[in-house]
Amino acid sequence: MNRIVDPSVTSEAVGKPVDSHGLLHEMIRSFTTLARTLNLSHAVKELGSTRQTVRRHISQLEEAKGVALFSVEDRQYRLTEDGERALPEALDILARGNAWLNRNVSHVHGLQLFSTTLPNGWCFWQQQHSLSRIWNAPSCLMRETLRSWAMAGGDIESPHMEHVRPYLIVYRHTIAGWICVEFGEQSFFVKWFGWAKARSSVGRSLGGMPGGDDFKRMLDQPFHEVQTTQSMRLDHVFTLVPSESDGSLKPVNYHRLMLGGRFPDGSLALYSLVEPSEDIEIFGLDQGKIVQPSADIMLNFDPANAKFER
Repeated sequence: MNRIVDPSVTSEAVGKPVDSHGLLHEMIRSFTTLARTLNLSHAVKELGSTRQTVRRHISQLEEAKGVALFSVEDRQYRLTEDGERALPEALDILARGNAWLNRNVSHVHGLQLFSTTLPNGWCFWQQQHSLSRIWNAPSCLMRETLRSWAMAGGDIESPHMEHVRPYLIVYRHTIAGWICVEFGEQSFFVKWFGWAKARSSVGRSLGGMPGGDDFKRMLDQPFHEVQTTQSMRLDHVFTLVPSESDGSLKPVNYHRLMLGGRFPDGSLALYSLVEPSEDIEIFGLDQGKIVQPSADIMLNFDPANAKFER
């Protein structure tokens, strides 16, 4: 079968294919490690490799991609613009690859399923669902939030958002990670941890969760996707969360609707509506673990206050 090639793209522009795709994982590990350390000796030590091997991996990637990933001056490595553009996807590939090998990620009906369980018993299960689940759910809060967001055009200060905003958590992404800039007084976070902790958490980056860097990157991907594309996503989640009273881990299951939005200055925001529910569907999760949410953490939205439900 003949390949159809855009005549405007030369073979030099697309680079040469990697001779051995079996080495791709190790090549990307070398690239991402050197990109983080910017020191060949440190990268070699961390990888348990040799200087010759790491240099060869970088050269092979550069040849395959047809661009220089690093510049070197006085033995100091720096990422080129092409290297900076290539790094996020390389990190995602590693995270997804490691998660796949460890059986932490798969797909159900084309939608992502992600889970991890640690030796100490802590676990996190997250399954993406079609937005059609919102329209048939008993609670009208998610339907109302989705419609309000659409009517507001994603603008957090729009009058269309006023009646659902108290139930939302609002995030901004910064160089330090995802920052919580607002906790609605009726949000799940406030219901679970209390208003004092919520107020103290405003402006802080999300705390590290167990599971390591790959796990964190997998959890961050939906956030980045929704904010960047200004789109939406629905997940069902089961996990263990520290109790505010004694710090012991308590099971919680909930629906999470994420929406891309904008702050008044036009910068990107992300809104998260977390609604506890026992009506969750996560492939592979022992249904016996699902708990009935207690009344004190339920989001009590009065359908009479809905503007778009009727």
